[in-house]
Amino acid sequence: MSDAVGGVDIVGGGAVVLRTPRLALRRLTVADAAFMLMLLNDRSFVQFIGDRGVRSLADADRYLRNGALASYTTHGFGLYLVAGAADGTSMGICGLIRRDGLDDADIGFAFLPEFWSQGYAVEAAGAVVVHARDDLGLPRLAAICSPGNSRSIHLLVKLGLRFSRSLQFSADASVVHLYMRDL
Repeated sequence: MSDAVGGVDIVGGGAVVLRTPRLALRRLTVADAAFMLMLLNDRSFVQFIGDRGVRSLADADRYLRNGALASYTTHGFGLYLVAGAADGTSMGICGLIRRDGLDDADIGFAFLPEFWSQGYAVEAAGAVVVHARDDLGLPRLAAICSPGNSRSIHLLVKLGLRFSRSLQFSADASVVHLYMRDL
């Protein structure tokens, strides 16, 4: 399922890391700042994932540089932009995150509402699970989710992750649920 191409296959400016029948998952670039500004300020993102304080293109640029772009260098993976394979339309993000407080890489995803309920999230996340196992050799995969985010919980269970425990990353943070899966 994965097609690691080392910068040869380019869609929308970033190297394509994974392809599925309908999607291309590529590395985010600073050119994606406008899309990230829109996604990070979507009502459902703020409600279920959190307010990242990104209010301008400059904030989005900084968010990308300090997040996904730094993760590619440090860990060899990160969040990827999910785009339509046929037309390159930016739909959302999906990939792997290394978080302080978690021993394993965390699968994360977020899509604009107009791309919900069409199977894109499960297709992208399924490709990331295979990538984590086959290409990166990760032994386990974690996911964190707000307890009330039933759509994401359903997707995590569909991917084979199971509830492990509730946790808080800091005293002032919300309680989240941790899901785990052996790869």
